[in-house]
Amino acid sequence: MEIATFIFLIAILIMSVVVHEVSHGFIALALGDFTAKYAGRLTLNPLKHLDPVGSFLFPALLVMLGVPPFGWARPVPYNPYNLRDQKWGPALVAVAGPLSNILVAFVFGMMFRFAAISEVAASTAFLTLLVVVIYINILLAVFNLIPIPPLDGSKILFAVLPHRYLAIQRLLEAYGFFILLILIFIGRGILGLVILPPTFLLAQLLTGLSPQELLGALAAFF
Repeated sequence: MEIATFIFLIAILIMSVVVHEVSHGFIALALGDFTAKYAGRLTLNPLKHLDPVGSFLFPALLVMLGVPPFGWARPVPYNPYNLRDQKWGPALVAVAGPLSNILVAFVFGMMFRFAAISEVAASTAFLTLLVVVIYINILLAVFNLIPIPPLDGSKILFAVLPHRYLAIQRLLEAYGFFILLILIFIGRGILGLVILPPTFLLAQLLTGLSPQELLGALAAFF
């Protein structure tokens, strides 16, 4: 992979995870918790959010391994006990992150459709860059909806999980991160079956591209 392509990928990922984390903080604020605001984390300034491992080293490792890049920023802090809705509040804060990435993908999808039918795009390179932004944001959203801690999907799962299954919640909270690492580095085939089909489907819907056209655009970049 060319150095320029690598830098662009990391830049997209940083932008995407910052939007993701700030969205958690704003929804927490809307639900009554001021922790993120007082910590100065309700800003899109990436320097306030970047994590050396999650924002740089981990995605760089995945790129070198040929795995679609994803990563994380420093989690925006919030206190669930300050939320007005104690049952659904944490789930609403959690789902805000993936939804923000879907919104970013939607905006760039509209840009893609406009550019594709106008003279804005002087070359296919610009359209390809838009497709990559859309794809990475959808990938980040879908990946984070996996119901394994510390991913956002776990908070949604715990909100709907009956109390009699509390032992399952505690088990996932204790070992979820290790399960996730196993899936990423050993069970990539299983992980791919979970996240790639919905990612490709959403990318097709937003861009209007056929499966072959979408694969061609991604292959041209990667």
